[in-house]
This record gives sequence, C-alpha cells and structure tokens, in this order.
Amino acid sequence: MNDINPLSRNFTIQSLLKFAFPTILMMIFMGLYTVVDTIFVARFVDSNALSALNIVCPVINLIVGLGTMLATGGSAMVARKMGAGEQRKAAQDFTLLISAGILLGALIAVLGTVFIDRIVCGLGASSILFPYCKEYLFILLLFTPASILQVLFQNLIVTAGRPGIGMVLGASAGSVNILLDYIFMVPLQMGIKGAAFGTGIGYMIPAVIGLWFFSLKKNTLHFRKPAIDLSVLAESCTNGFSEMVSQAATAVTTFLFNQIMMKLLGENGVAAITIIIYTQFLLSALYIGFSMGVAPVISYNYGKQDKKQLKNVFCICMRFIVFVSVSVFAIAFIFCSPLVGIFVEMGTPVYVIARNGFSIFSFSFLFCGLNIFTSATFTALSNGKLSAILSFLRTFGLITMLLLTLPNLLGVTGVWLAVPIAELITMIVALVFLRQNREKYHYA
Repeated sequence: MNDINPLSRNFTIQSLLKFAFPTILMMIFMGLYTVVDTIFVARFVDSNALSALNIVCPVINLIVGLGTMLATGGSAMVARKMGAGEQRKAAQDFTLLISAGILLGALIAVLGTVFIDRIVCGLGASSILFPYCKEYLFILLLFTPASILQVLFQNLIVTAGRPGIGMVLGASAGSVNILLDYIFMVPLQMGIKGAAFGTGIGYMIPAVIGLWFFSLKKNTLHFRKPAIDLSVLAESCTNGFSEMVSQAATAVTTFLFNQIMMKLLGENGVAAITIIIYTQFLLSALYIGFSMGVAPVISYNYGKQDKKQLKNVFCICMRFIVFVSVSVFAIAFIFCSPLVGIFVEMGTPVYVIARNGFSIFSFSFLFCGLNIFTSATFTALSNGKLSAILSFLRTFGLITMLLLTLPNLLGVTGVWLAVPIAELITMIVALVFLRQNREKYHYA
C-alpha cells in the first residue's frame, strides 16, 4: 500500500510543489473563469448586471460552503483512514459523502427555485437590479447538484493521489465556461442568462467526469457500496465546518459590503466592490489551491504517525506561503490599475472607485495566505475547532465588526481597510495557534 500510494512518498520541496501544482492550477482556472464571467457581464451587458452578480453571490457562497464542508472534512477523514491502511472503509465513506452531496444539491435546487423571489428581495436587490438577480440565480440553482459535486471532486481527486486529473477537470471546465460565455453573451445576445448557463454547464464537466473516474475500480479510491453511517457525515461536517464558516461568513460580509456601498455610492459602488471581490478570489486561488493540494499529504502522514515527514512537509509549506504572499501583494499593488481596467473602461466612475479601493485592499494579500494555509492544516489534522476559529475571525467576526465601525469614521476608505486589518489580526492569532499546538501534532 505505502509503495503505490502517492501520498506516502518522502517529499522534497520540488516533489511537494509538483504534487500540489495541478491543484493550484485547477484553482487558478476556477478563479479565472469566475472572473471571466464578471468581465463578460461588465463588458457585454452593463454595470447593473455586474452589481447583480454580487447581490446573489451570498447564495452561491452558501452552496459552495456546504459542498466544501463535506469535501474538506471528508477528505481529511478518508486520507487519514487510507494512511492507517483502512482502504475499504475509506472507499465506503467516500461513496457516502458523494451520495450525500447529490441529495443536498437537489434539495437546495428545489427550495431555492420555489422561494427565489423572497431570496432576491432579502438580499437587498433594488428594483433596478431585481430582474438581473432573479434571471441569474434561477439558472444557477438548477445546476446546484453539479456545483456541489464539482467541489467534492476537486478535493477528493487529490486525496485519491491524482491531482493531475483535477487540473484537467478545472482547465476543461474553465475553458468551456469562457467559450460558452462568449457564445451566449455576444453572438446570441442572451445577457446575464448567458453567463449563468455558461457557468452551470462548466459545473457539469468535472461532475460528470468525476463520476466516471471514481467508478473505475483500478483507482486507489473508487465507488463502493456505502455503509449508512451518520457518524461519518457528522465527523465530515464537524471537521469541515471551518470551511462552511468561511463561505457562510463570506456570504454575510458580501451582503454587508453591498448594503454599505449601495448606501455610500449607489449601484456604481456595488459594481466596484464586485470587481475587487472577484479579483481577490482569483489572486487568492494560489493559496487555496496549494492548501488543498497539500492537505491530503498532511492528513495521510498524521494518520500514519510519520512525525519526521509531517515536519518536513510543514516546513516546506511555510516557506512557500511566505514567498507567495509577498509576490502576490507586489503584483496586486503594482498592477492594480490594469487589473481593474480589465473589467471596466478607465475613467468611468466604477473604475475610479475600484482603482482607489484596490490600492488599499491589496495589503490583505500579505496576510491571508498564512491564514488560509493554517486553517486548512488544522482541518487536515482533524482539528475543526481551531480551523473554524480562524475562518470565523478572518471571514466574519473581524470584518463584520470593522465594516460596522470604520465606514462611519472614514467613509469609503473604511470599507477598503476592513479586510486588510481583519487578515492582519487573524494572522497573529494563527501564529499563536501554530506555536501552541506544535508539540501536540509534531509539525514543527
């Protein structure tokens, strides 16, 4: 078993980055095609449609959060059991997680479409934005099962020791989404509905191919008749709860951003914050992809009780995170004008607002990498509590407090400062947690 499992090797910095690279690239592709959606809507529809994307974003965050909770918590559990030599049980638990994800997606799709008017109104859509929001959200809700499967397979394909397959899935889904966005929105003139259909069909590619891939019994991890064990789902949800907290918190803070910017600057302000949030997602994809890529390695060696290799992997990860954090910040700060200019024409009110905000917001990239990796590490070590605390602080607790206070003191500048300050404080807490638990988990 140890001879053939890719997670069992003695990693060097080169081999670990090579192992994580497909997942990093996959997440960059996922971020890229999400950003391309935004660019197409901004360029080929109008700024109101761009604002609508961010108005309905909290619903998408919650869907992704539920899928990520099952995926990350389940991935850590499955990888741990694989490391302990319980291959049959790992496969049964894996199949149960996939089945639960499909049922959850179907339930959300039905309830969401039934109550869509109430949902859109509750998100604070103005009379101008309401029809855009309803059109976009209705179509995306139909693809909810595929969306959750995509998130599950992104994580579990890495756990199966085949990150290259995940990269191919991400690249394929992204490429198809970009192509369909162009076809639906430019020649066919479908407007924001075209963006929704392009995204939904993009979800289908990794979902369908993932189902096929895991049906092959020759793979290390494959479908097997599951044992209906609710404790497996409970452990997965508990351990992955931090990632759910992160997405749910993002949903709430996005709602707050929208409300505050609507009050301060109207629809143009919401369009500007949309540009910054989607650009943040693209630039953060490097941290997220790396953390997803190395998490199964950490879980596997923790389950195997290989302290030496666990220390080695953790040391490599910390050096990489520091290097990338400085690099991403420099790129964001230096190239903030052209980054914003990709979405809207220079000189427009939305451009000016977003450009001024991004020059401040970019400081958050110095700190968020360590926070994302530390949260993912504690999830991989089956310590969902500490992971949830970090996710709560950086994505909800601190940002909410700062958004409710700083704009009253500093106006729009306070909105832009909320995220960098929240990430800085969370990084300090993350470093304290890492120091306090180094002897318990033997990663340093």
